[in-house]
Amino acid sequence: MADADTSTILIVDDDDMMLNMAEFILKKETPYNFLKAKSGMECLRFLQGGEKIDLILLDIQMPGMDGIKTMELIQKHDYWKQIPVIFLTASSDKETVIKAGMLHPAGYVKKPFEPKDLVQRVILTLELGT
Repeated sequence: MADADTSTILIVDDDDMMLNMAEFILKKETPYNFLKAKSGMECLRFLQGGEKIDLILLDIQMPGMDGIKTMELIQKHDYWKQIPVIFLTASSDKETVIKAGMLHPAGYVKKPFEPKDLVQRVILTLELGT
C-alpha cells in the first residue's frame, strides 16, 4: 500500500488530450503526484531513471510499443513488476482484451473515461491494493 501523500502515478498515453484530462481529473480529486509519458519507451525511461512510481495508468493502443508490450517488459523486471498497472483502453477487440487480461493488470478504465470511475479505480488500487 502506498502513502497517499507521497504516491506517484505515471500516466502513459500517446493522446495529449487523454493524458492531460487524466492528470486534471486526478489532481482535482486526489493528493497524488503525477508524471506523464507519451509512449511505452518513455514509460520505461522513467522506470530506468529510478523514479519512485506507485501506479502506472497505461494506454493499450499506442503507436510503436503498445501498452501490452510495455507491460510485458515491465513484468520482466524484478522491481518494476511490483508496480500495479491499470490499463486505459478504448478497445473492445476481444483478442486485445484477452491479451491484456493475461498480464493480470490491477484493473481497466474504459476510454473515454468517467471521472468518478478513474478516481475510484486509482484510489482503490493505491490505498487498498486492489
